[in-house]
Amino acid sequence: MADTLTLKWKTLTWLSSLTMPKAENTTVPQSREWMRKSSQGPAFVVGSHAPLASVRDEQIAGVKVRRYVPAGAKPGVLVYFHGGGFVLGDPDTHDSPVRALALATGREVVSVDYRLAPEHPYPAAVEDCFAVTKALAGQHRVVVCGDSAGGNLAAVTANRCAAEGVPLVAQVLLYPMTDSATERESYATFATGFFLTRDNIRRFLDAYVPEVARRAEPDCSPFHAKSHRGVVPGYVLLAGCDVLRDEGRAYANKLQSEGVETLLDEVPGVIHGFFSLQGLSEGKAATSRVAAWLAPRW
Repeated sequence: MADTLTLKWKTLTWLSSLTMPKAENTTVPQSREWMRKSSQGPAFVVGSHAPLASVRDEQIAGVKVRRYVPAGAKPGVLVYFHGGGFVLGDPDTHDSPVRALALATGREVVSVDYRLAPEHPYPAAVEDCFAVTKALAGQHRVVVCGDSAGGNLAAVTANRCAAEGVPLVAQVLLYPMTDSATERESYATFATGFFLTRDNIRRFLDAYVPEVARRAEPDCSPFHAKSHRGVVPGYVLLAGCDVLRDEGRAYANKLQSEGVETLLDEVPGVIHGFFSLQGLSEGKAATSRVAAWLAPRW
């Protein structure tokens, strides 16, 4: 598969580079504010804020969440963990893709506002995501889903649920971070010029897991779990031009090799984060594919 962007995504990446602050010259609050503003871009890129029957903020298991309920919601809940390198992001920054998932699946989506690093380093985010999932799994058929760092948290949560006997339906991992202890070839191939950079990842990990020796722990790097047998089926969506691409491939292959039903869906010519851009055809199409894959599993 070619390691090149399509013209559309090359243009979007260039435009983004004009406004994106340089990580080395930017404070965490400034980066968080930039992400909030960029998520509120034009509807033809980020998507429209589709109306739902109910959107409300509350707490589950002591963790802040936002609950999105579509009209005529069917049984089942999708628990969503946002991306942002464990440092950035919140339910506001991922409102558009979460609304799209609620509409496409016809199910309630619970967006988890987990604690962020560096104020709350590893494993605070893991603890929050697992707590919410465990509480909901006692009442509903639950799918865990997340993008990027959130994909990491979804994979970790799925593994912990399997180990502790918490029932789940499936896991949906959107260009996930799966191995924080290893930099595979895609780290060099897409080090710069493809939106998410290798240095971005390194800085996020320094904030999230400052103790380098802990990055191979299964709750930090789900790739290194001793076993994945018994873990729920997975849908792994990857961007063709992404520093995280190769670890996503490796994780999907490892799940398959250990008998976990896993679909690997790699979209060529797009960048990390494309799923969040629900105004564009690639994000919309991926949402439809995820919903179709989930439909018979609820």
